[in-house]
Amino acid sequence: MLDMVWGATQEETKTETITRTKTAPPWNVVVHDDPISLMSYVVDVFQKVFGYSTAKARKLMLEVHNQGRSVVWTGERERAEVYASKLQSYHLRTTLERVGAGRD
Repeated sequence: MLDMVWGATQEETKTETITRTKTAPPWNVVVHDDPISLMSYVVDVFQKVFGYSTAKARKLMLEVHNQGRSVVWTGERERAEVYASKLQSYHLRTTLERVGAGRD
C-alpha cells in the first residue's frame, strides 16, 4: 500500500500597502516694491538667495519696480518660508501666497 501524505496547502496572503501622498499646493514667494532698496541691490540679493543669473534677477527686479510686486519663486511651503525669511533678512518686503489663492 502506498502511503501518501497530503499536506494542507496554505495560501500565502500578501499585504500590499499603497501609499498615496497628497501633494500640497505650492506657494509663491512675492517681493514687493519699496522706496528704499536700490535696484542693483535687489538684483544682488536675488542672485545670492536663489542663485539666479544676472538676467533673471534683473528681469524680476524690474517686475517688482514696474508692477509693484513679483513672484520670485514657487514651490513647497517650507522652502518658501526659508526663502521669504532670507529675503526679509536683506530688508526686502516679502510675503507668501498659496498658488491659486485670490489676491485682495
